[in-house]
Amino acid sequence: MNGRRRFPRAWRGGTGHPLARRPGGEGGQATVEFAFVLPLLVLALLAVAQVGLVVRDQLGVVHAAREAARAASVDRDPAHAVSAAHRTLPGADVEVGSRPKLGGEIRVTVRYRSVTDLPLVGVLFPDPDLRATSVMRVER
Repeated sequence: MNGRRRFPRAWRGGTGHPLARRPGGEGGQATVEFAFVLPLLVLALLAVAQVGLVVRDQLGVVHAAREAARAASVDRDPAHAVSAAHRTLPGADVEVGSRPKLGGEIRVTVRYRSVTDLPLVGVLFPDPDLRATSVMRVER
């Protein structure tokens, strides 16, 4: 070499900037790829949100069953157990088992249909029927 420093081709000519765009480059490729992936990403996020709503409803069903079983264990009237479940989860179907003697176990079953109506993904998931059973000893 003759002692002169050689610069990369992108630095020689044009703007002199190494990241200068060349005619016919791939400047919009990332935007197009993002436009293709974005609907799938939104659909996946909505599906995760819908599953979260169903899990929330299942927790409500379990809580309603526990509340109803507690009410049934201390009160002879099964209507109080049903109202305790409805305070926790309105619209639930509550089934109170027969009341045994003091110290026996009473069983309460709560059923609920979780409505999956989140936009775009609600139609992909059928409405699940949720169910929980709780058993407690009769106290009074």
